[in-house]
Amino acid sequence: MSETVEDAQASATAGSATRAGGVVLLTLCAGQFLMALDSSVMNVSIATVAKDLGTTVTGIQTAIVAYTLVMAMLMVTGGKLGSMIGRKRAFVIGLVIYCSGSLTTAVAPNLGVLLLGWSFLEGVGAALIMPAIVALVAGNFSAGERPRAYGLVGAAGAIAIAVGPLIGGLATTYASWRWVFAGEVAVGAGIVLLCRRVADAPPETRPKLDVLGSTLWAVGVGLVVLGVLKSGEWGWFLPSSGSPSLLGLSPVLWLILAGLASLRLFMSHARRLEAAGAEPLVRPSMFRNHQMNAGLVMFFFQFMVMMGLFFVIPLYLSVALGLSAIDTGLRVTPLSVTMLLAAAGIPRFFPAVSPRRVVGLGFIAVLAGILVLISAMDVQASAGIVTVPLLLVGLGFGGLASQLGAVTVSAVPGEESSEVGGLQNTATQFGASLGTALAGSVLIAALTASFLSGVSNNPAVPPDLAKQANVRLASGVPFISDADLEKGLEQAGVDQKATNAIVDENQQARVDGLRRALALLALLSMVALFFTRGIPARQPGTAEPGTSTVVRGRGRGRTGRSARPSKSV
Repeated sequence: MSETVEDAQASATAGSATRAGGVVLLTLCAGQFLMALDSSVMNVSIATVAKDLGTTVTGIQTAIVAYTLVMAMLMVTGGKLGSMIGRKRAFVIGLVIYCSGSLTTAVAPNLGVLLLGWSFLEGVGAALIMPAIVALVAGNFSAGERPRAYGLVGAAGAIAIAVGPLIGGLATTYASWRWVFAGEVAVGAGIVLLCRRVADAPPETRPKLDVLGSTLWAVGVGLVVLGVLKSGEWGWFLPSSGSPSLLGLSPVLWLILAGLASLRLFMSHARRLEAAGAEPLVRPSMFRNHQMNAGLVMFFFQFMVMMGLFFVIPLYLSVALGLSAIDTGLRVTPLSVTMLLAAAGIPRFFPAVSPRRVVGLGFIAVLAGILVLISAMDVQASAGIVTVPLLLVGLGFGGLASQLGAVTVSAVPGEESSEVGGLQNTATQFGASLGTALAGSVLIAALTASFLSGVSNNPAVPPDLAKQANVRLASGVPFISDADLEKGLEQAGVDQKATNAIVDENQQARVDGLRRALALLALLSMVALFFTRGIPARQPGTAEPGTSTVVRGRGRGRTGRSARPSKSV
C-alpha cells in the first residue's frame, strides 16, 4: 500500500515538474518570438508608417537599420550584465525596457520618437533579453532536454520572422500598424507574469563591467554592421552614383576597416585583462573552444541564408507577382509549419541523433529548396511555385534550430552560458544583416544589367529612350511592380508600344535578379556544409559507451560537471 502511495506521489511530482517546465519553455519561446517579430513585421507597411509620421521611406528604413545596429552593438554587453545581475533579472528588466520602447513606438508622432522607441529602447531591451534566454534554457533544463528546448526557442524566433509580414499586413490593412506595437506591450506584460516559474541561480561572483572593452566591441561591431547594411546604397568598394566617397573609395570599405580595427584593439585589450587575472567582456581563451566556434559559425550561416531568403521571397511574391501583404504572409506559412515540426520533432523522436548529421542534412534541405525555387521561377510562374521549396527550407532551418543552441551552450560551463548567448546572438544579427545586404546587392546588380541590356536590344524601344535609361539607371534599377512602372512611363509620355516592351523587359530582369540572389544563397548553403565537421557527432548530454551521463547545470568546471542538477522539464 505504501509503495502505491509513494508511486502516486512520484507521479504527481513528475507531472508537476512537467507542467512547470512547459510554462518555462512557453515563457522563453514567447520572449524569443517577441524579439524576432520586429525584424520583419513592418516590412510590408513601411510606406504607410512613413506617411503617418510625415517622413520618407528612407527614414523608416533607417529606424529598422538602427534597431539592428543597437542589438548587434550591445548583445555581448547584455550577456555580461546578465551574468552579473542574474539572468532572470536581466530578462525581466529587458522586457520592461522593450515594452517601454514598444509603447513609445505605438504613440510616436514623428520619426524622432519612433527612433527613440523602436530603434533605441527596443534594441537595448532585446540586447538584455536574448542572451538571457540562452542562459535560462541551460539553467532550467537538463542536458538531455536542452536540444528540444533550444529547438523550440529557435523555431519560435524563426516563425516570428516568417509570420511577421502577415501580422503587419493584417494590422495595417484592417486597423493600424500602431496596434502591432501596442500588442507587443500586452504580450510582454504576460511574459513578465509567467516569469515566476523560471528558475535562476543568483550570480556567485560580482565581476566589474569592462567599460573600455564594451565600448570597443560596440564601436567595432556597429561600424562593420553599418557598413554591410549601407553596401547596397553606397557600393562595396567604388562609390555608387550620387553616394559619398573618401579618397575615391566607398564609405562602406572605410567603415568596415575601422570596425575591424576597433575589434582588433578589443581583442588586445581583452588578452591583457585575462593575462592579468581580470574579467574582460569576452575572454579570448573562449575562442579556443572548437565546438563553440563551430556553433557560432553555423548560426552565422543559418541567419545569413534565412534572412536573405526572407528578403528575396517576399519581393517576388509582393512585387513581381503583385500579391497583397496578407497573401504574401500566407504563402510563407508552409516554411513556418515545417520549421516548427522539425525543431520540435527531431529532439522528441530522435533524442540521440548526431547533431553533425542533422546540421548537414539541414543545410542540404535548404540548398535543395533554393535550387527547386530557382528552376521553377519564371516570368509566367504563379505563387504556387514557392510552396514545395519553402517546405524543404523550413525542414532544413527547423533541423538547424533543433541542434545549434544546445551544441553552442553545452561547449562551455554553465556560468558562461549568458556570455555565449551574447556571442550567439551577435553572430545571428551579423549574419542576418550580411545576408540581406548581399542578397539585395546581387539582386539589384543583376536586375540592372539585365534590364539595361534588354531595353538596348529591344527594337520596340526607341534608341534615344534606351540611351536615357542607360544614363539615368546606371547606378541601379529600382525593383518595382509592373503597375508602378507603367504609371511612371505614362507620366513620362512614353507611347504604349514602347511601354509594353519596357514592362516585358522589366519582368524578365526581375526574374534574372531574383535567380542570381537565390543562387548566391544556394552557394552560401554549400559553403556552410564545409564547416559542419566542427559540430560534434554525439548529442550533448549523452554518455560515452560505458560511462554515466553527467548533467551540466550550474557547475563551474570546464568538464561540464554540475554542482546541482538543472531543473527538468
